[in-house]
Amino acid sequence: MPHRRAMPTHPITLIVACAENRIIGRDARLPFDIPEDKAWFHAKTAGHTVVLGHICFETWPQVFADGRQPVVITRDHSLASPRVRVADDVPAALAIARTMPGEIMVCGGQRIYEEFLPLADRILLTLVHAEIPGDTWFPEWRHLPWRETWRQESADANYRYTFSELERVR
Repeated sequence: MPHRRAMPTHPITLIVACAENRIIGRDARLPFDIPEDKAWFHAKTAGHTVVLGHICFETWPQVFADGRQPVVITRDHSLASPRVRVADDVPAALAIARTMPGEIMVCGGQRIYEEFLPLADRILLTLVHAEIPGDTWFPEWRHLPWRETWRQESADANYRYTFSELERVR
């Protein structure tokens, strides 16, 4: 009988906003400003453990708000404090995050997403319906077995976008 992988006690969720061409960043910043997406991102990550790279940590002023607990993947251990856990790599960050409360919410950047994608149970995706120039990408996810469990179309003055919740098909 084949062994089935049990659902982990700390689900791993990637949360991301990306353009149709998978762009997530330009010059270490978000390449679009969508207030509704920012509010959704903050609401979904509130009260959870957030795993992110050094640049994402330093460019997110609200990282500590609403009960978020950051685990930063970096070799710069000077960031470590009672409020910030630091890990050298994804396996170390995952080991730390599994000891912390709430879901594990992976918030980027590119390398962090690439390494966590095979481990993820869920993706909370804001897909911006535009081709946007940039230098940082979300890895290709569409070829993997995901099932959309929720979807909402929206728009602002600049972009049309879709919020989706995707669960890995096991």
